[in-house]
Amino acid sequence: MPQEFWSNAIFSVVPTVAVGLIFWFVMAAIMRSDRTERNSYAKIEAEERAKVAPRVDSTIQS
Repeated sequence: MPQEFWSNAIFSVVPTVAVGLIFWFVMAAIMRSDRTERNSYAKIEAEERAKVAPRVDSTIQS
């Protein structure tokens, strides 16, 4: 009887833990990719602003 109890308990908990771990890995990957995308977007935006800044300064001075 005790062996049956523990095997049932383990087989009841394992799927829940497995799904939780898969969910955690997926969410971590999504967060990491979002962070990377935001950093690359900020870099591109800073480069574009740096390109436009001299033109804006020259039009203000004229």
